[in-house]
Amino acid sequence: MSQKSDGMNYAPQGKPSPVVKSGEFAFAAAHLDHGHIYGQTNGLLEAGADLKWVYDPDPVKVDAFVKRYPQAKPARSLEEILDDSSVKLIAAAAVPCDRGPIGCRVMEAGKDYFTDKTPFTSMDQLDQAKAVVARTGRKYAVYFSERLHVESAMYATDLVRQGAIGRVIQVLGLGPHRIGPKSSRPAWFYEKAKYGGILCDIGSHQFEQYLTFSGATDAIVTQAAVGNFNNPDTPELEDFGEASLLGNNGTSNYIRVDWFTPKGLSTWGDGRMIIMGTQGYIELRKYVDVGRDKLGDNVYLVDDHGERHINVTGQVGYRYFGELILDCLARTETAMTQAHTFKAAELCLRAQSSARRIT
Repeated sequence: MSQKSDGMNYAPQGKPSPVVKSGEFAFAAAHLDHGHIYGQTNGLLEAGADLKWVYDPDPVKVDAFVKRYPQAKPARSLEEILDDSSVKLIAAAAVPCDRGPIGCRVMEAGKDYFTDKTPFTSMDQLDQAKAVVARTGRKYAVYFSERLHVESAMYATDLVRQGAIGRVIQVLGLGPHRIGPKSSRPAWFYEKAKYGGILCDIGSHQFEQYLTFSGATDAIVTQAAVGNFNNPDTPELEDFGEASLLGNNGTSNYIRVDWFTPKGLSTWGDGRMIIMGTQGYIELRKYVDVGRDKLGDNVYLVDDHGERHINVTGQVGYRYFGELILDCLARTETAMTQAHTFKAAELCLRAQSSARRIT
């Protein structure tokens, strides 16, 4: 199955934009349970980082990873990586329920941690990570790929910060995904205790984007709902979720996430976002422009000057990874603040825990 059709193994690649020289920033990849580890690795390599180690208890996963990245040396254990003082960051895509505990272990060992989303499946895990960050000063970074590894979303980030649509009032996010055949998914994907629920899992992308585009630093969940409409053989799977937020700056947010991308769509999900401001609005058609063009990264901007369609493929790049590397070296917070990261995680956990079951 191609990356274009399979979201679990979607790993964008961009132009190399190194921020460090070879030998200045070594990282390792560990716990390869989700295909997003390839996107995380691509981004770090393109920013100039050196991939030194790889670890997973499953040798099949390690072999597949080394075939793509032969410079990675298989480690016998995570401890072998943690004991290597030259490694500054560990990127991981573990089973979601294990991501928090692994991150705490990594930070206690004196290294920064870069996990796939969702970063936690319980509030206790979030609280533990906050305590470890406070105690160690290490970073708990999260791969919110639907903004950080999407050029149209990063372009919109800049437009909003420049005031292109005035003050943002509302953010509407749609994150449909293709589930594919059951055989293409690991067993944990269907176990709620392990994946956390749909709002906690793929909904985490949407809440991070809401905080970014709205400027809110906190929000309350005004309504949330989840359901299983079409997968009775896997009753713990939630194939539909929605939620609404009210931010502490008066902005609002509505998200819908689901596993109903039809086979006929040319990509794994028709991800869209509308950002409404006091002086215009932005629509993102991230992965495809349905019925018009299979090319993604379409930005539609409407303001007092008119209507514009801007395709930004290959024009923006993926600066987050270089910023993260420099943040790790300088102990700054340019790529994303820790407070922002943890608040996005908190919102998805709160939405999930408060969601009513509608099927």
